[in-house]
Amino acid sequence: MIDESMARRTASRAAPQLVFKHDPELPITARREAILQALTGHQVLIVAGDTGSGKSTQLPQYCLELGRGVAGLIAHTQPRRLAARALAARVAEELGQPVGRSVGFRVRFADQVSDATRLVLLTDGLLLAELASDPQLRRYDTVIVDEAHERTLNVDLLLGVLKRLLPRRPDLKLIVTSATLDVERVARFFDNAPIITVSGRGYPIEVRYRQSGEADEDPDLPAAVLQAFQEIAAEPGAIGNGDVLVFLPGEREIRDVGELLERELRSRVEVLSLYSRLSWEQQSKIFQRGSRQRIVLSTNVAETSVTVPGIRAVIDSGVARISRYSVRNRLQRLPIEAVSRASADQRKGRCGRLAAGLCMRLYSQEDFEQRPAFTEPEVLRTNLAALLLRLAADGLGQAEDFPFIDSPDSRALNDGYRLLQELQAFDDDRRITRRGRAMARLPLDPRLGRALLESKRFHAESELLAIVAGLSVPDVRLGEDPAEGAAFDDNKSEFSALLKLWRAYRAMRAGPRRELRRWCKERHLSVLRLSEWDDVYSQVVDRARDLGLVAGQGAKASYAPRRATRGCIALCWPASAPWWERAARTAPTWERAVCIFIYSQARHWPGGARAGSWPPASSRLRAYSRDASPRSSRCGSKPQPRIW
Repeated sequence: MIDESMARRTASRAAPQLVFKHDPELPITARREAILQALTGHQVLIVAGDTGSGKSTQLPQYCLELGRGVAGLIAHTQPRRLAARALAARVAEELGQPVGRSVGFRVRFADQVSDATRLVLLTDGLLLAELASDPQLRRYDTVIVDEAHERTLNVDLLLGVLKRLLPRRPDLKLIVTSATLDVERVARFFDNAPIITVSGRGYPIEVRYRQSGEADEDPDLPAAVLQAFQEIAAEPGAIGNGDVLVFLPGEREIRDVGELLERELRSRVEVLSLYSRLSWEQQSKIFQRGSRQRIVLSTNVAETSVTVPGIRAVIDSGVARISRYSVRNRLQRLPIEAVSRASADQRKGRCGRLAAGLCMRLYSQEDFEQRPAFTEPEVLRTNLAALLLRLAADGLGQAEDFPFIDSPDSRALNDGYRLLQELQAFDDDRRITRRGRAMARLPLDPRLGRALLESKRFHAESELLAIVAGLSVPDVRLGEDPAEGAAFDDNKSEFSALLKLWRAYRAMRAGPRRELRRWCKERHLSVLRLSEWDDVYSQVVDRARDLGLVAGQGAKASYAPRRATRGCIALCWPASAPWWERAARTAPTWERAVCIFIYSQARHWPGGARAGSWPPASSRLRAYSRDASPRSSRCGSKPQPRIW
């Protein structure tokens, strides 16, 4: 039966006759023959292409042209869901077919493929997840790792897996593409693989910087963006009347800048937002041209993953939110930092695709020249516990022996091992335990996965399923004023408040969508984040069912909040409840203390805390707790050997 199914799919893929159109305007078209020859004669190919060269849309078509994607699929990975869906639509359009036939996509919570599909656009995380069931990636005959310059944890892990796999799969072809990557280093990593460089479009881009005196001051970002746009609008010709792309660090900044632009410019322009958590319908608005000039406010998702059409000018704030983990303090932060020179040049290139462009940088030229050349790989700045758990669960060995392009720091590795041992996912010899394998099957952070497994002991499976899913997404509350988030307060704990919110949302979700939006607006809640919470919940429920954790088998209603809270803080002990006690005991050594500030919407401040006992501001790291709970004797007086 399996052989018959494989034969049927192979016949379905070979049936459609594809028509390839090679756009002479794309710079990559001039290197087409060289690329086809390199793909035929080598197993690995590195393609370095500037922004606008056409590598993301044309390389998969060159693979199709060579007959790839028949015996196995062509996997074309992207770091973001938005990019995978948008690129699938673009390639399918160029081939004159609907999405889901020869070209499809697979992202978290959505997919569109068929037996006839030869090319699949998917996130790198999804391809890695397939290793659990298909360690040799037999479903694929070609893998294209796109946007490798972002050096995310998934990209580095995928490249290491493929390096090990290629000698055992001589039929598998690998293409690594990037706009700003250190390609010589990657080529050496793959045993001196050939490199083909493709230039971008040759349109000139004028770059204007802020003066040094202005750049040294703390800028009002919305006002600076408005001033830069007014300067662009004063330009004669197409630049002054064309669309403008603004790079901002996060959603809050997008909202603040958008409100100012709409208030000051009124109906003159159309202000659009673009960031990864927007729904596909909202994201796709950037591809729909209207009669008015557009200002697109975007995070770094528009650097390389998505091409916004019609852009004639760019305003670059020069900053982005970059995740960093402190081994010493065991905290994951998302600070706003200056982007690298390579990222800044990528942003600049978004306005030179159609004609001459203008890039306004809201920082000085001296600042630009002092920045690092490339963005630091994520493997060097993140908590490695999830990576270590995945390596062990998938049988890929220990991180010390895994082929990373940049090896992780030994302190970060030891910290990851220590956390997994505290969670009882690893034993003292750093071997994965039965509990660790169960945690690896859950699409959750290891700490949240361990909390969910603990729910069975407290008979609070249903409640913990909702809580861990809610903690996996950004806070659904939008208001910064504590009064705005008071609708679901609960004097038992923040976890109980989270349950109240979840149940109220599920009740409202059963009604009309318009009523749900009104309800969320009145309570300062994000419809998008609530929907993401719902999607994560459904996925976690499916995986947890295989582990014997079934929603609906929780505690009685009157005891549910208490038991859910106990299930959560059982793992926090001693890292959450007695933090003020530990601080008091270690007062003489403030250089190693970490003060936890309760977030403005959390009302459960420990009564024993004294403001006078805190260290000076110059020697402490300001960290905020989003969710808090008072310690109760019911939670147990014995500290547990596990840390949240």
